[in-house]
Parts: sequence; structure tokens; C-alpha cells
Amino acid sequence: MLTTRLVKMTMVASTALFALLVTLNNLADYDSNYQFVRHTLSMDTTFPGNALMGRAITAPALWTVGYWAIILAEAVVGLTLAFAAVQLAANLRSNAGRFNAAKKYAIVGAGLGFLLWFTGFMVVGGEWFLMWQSKTWDGQEAAFRFYMTLLAVVIFLNQPDGELDT
Repeated sequence: MLTTRLVKMTMVASTALFALLVTLNNLADYDSNYQFVRHTLSMDTTFPGNALMGRAITAPALWTVGYWAIILAEAVVGLTLAFAAVQLAANLRSNAGRFNAAKKYAIVGAGLGFLLWFTGFMVVGGEWFLMWQSKTWDGQEAAFRFYMTLLAVVIFLNQPDGELDT
């Protein structure tokens, strides 16, 4: 059904736009988000007397490397999903096999986004650096919204598409 294919393509394009806007925002307002990374990695706003402070990274160079890794990952996710949306659009009226094959790029993009926002923010930031203990610098709720949206899109996208009605 063409309508379902259009919705799938639009959802992938929307997630691409989201990731690219996050990238742009991190570049345009570099310092605000750099402070987020700095406080998370240095663990300076976790509970007092935290027994896991040995994990803290206090070297500004490593904060910068970490932040640029996040920005680069966001850009890769956005560009991969944008490419995926173009591939889906190009195959919108193709046979089912070609349209279903074009989904692979969106699956890769969503998978990369999941790695960034779940593994990066929830696992590494939230649990290794104990971001959840910070009242100010806890980005887990936002990360949860991001990766759950990606999961919902990829689950819907991954439903097989049949041949278009003639």
C-alpha cells in the first residue's frame, strides 16, 4: 500500500531531521552542551561521598574528545537516516522486494542512533558516570525519548511491505 510506504519514508525522514537538528544545536550552542559532557564525565554533581568517583574523567582534552565523538555520532545518524529516506523515496513505487531492500539503510541509521542514545547516554553516561545522580545534568529522560522513538520507527518500518495495488 502506497500510503504505508509514504508514512514509513516520512518517519525515517523525520528521525533524520531530528538527529541533524541535534547535531546543529550542539554546534551552534557548543558551550551549553559541552558543559553537560564536562559535568557528566567529571561526575562533579553526583552524590557526595560517591564510592565510584574513581571513574571520573577530569581532563578537559578528554571532555572535548568525548563531546566531538557525540557530535560526530549524531551527524552520522542524521546523514544515514537522510540517505535512507532518499532511498525509500526512490523506491516508493518499486516492487516489494526493492522497497523492502531499501529499508536496510534506515535500520542501520536507527541502530546507530540506538547505540548513541541508549549505549552512550543510558549505559555509559547514566550508569558508568552515574548521570542519574545529578539533579542538573541528567539527560536520561531525553535519551530515552530518542531511542524509544527510533525503536518504534524501526519496528514499524521493518513490517514487510507487499506489492502495490494496481
